[in-house]
Amino acid sequence: METGSAVGEETAADGPVWTGLPPGLLRMRRLLLVVWLGLAAVAVGVPLGLFAGPGWAAFALLPLAGIGWGWVLLGRNWRSWRYAERADDLLISRGVLWREETVVPYGRMQLVEVTSGPVERHFGLASVQLHTAAAATDATVPGLDPAEAERLRDRLTALGEARSAGL
Repeated sequence: METGSAVGEETAADGPVWTGLPPGLLRMRRLLLVVWLGLAAVAVGVPLGLFAGPGWAAFALLPLAGIGWGWVLLGRNWRSWRYAERADDLLISRGVLWREETVVPYGRMQLVEVTSGPVERHFGLASVQLHTAAAATDATVPGLDPAEAERLRDRLTALGEARSAGL
């Protein structure tokens, strides 16, 4: 019987300790949604209003409706992402309609990298990408704080080296 558990481990009764993604990722994705669909509304509405008449400019409302719909969907998608560090593997869970749970054993990890594109850097975010020998089990944890992403990378790398040495 287990008397205690280390950080990231769990007892059989508790289950994994899940960590959600920070709200900065949701803010970034919603801002991109508003910018791109707002530009699409202008690109559709102005030419139609000028050349086809004001009635046709109402088609610019379609991208604006997409903003409202996408706003809700992005929130649901963001809430569905989570990860858990367990004793022998990393769990990544995501999906609203189709739930997907990826289990990446530490000993199978070949490369753990932290990436951050220009938009992510502007919002202070980074992603952790896990690579294994099997391409189907490659996984990503997006939108983390850079310090958390580096901590996770270092922890996964250390656990991966420890587990692969025992193979």
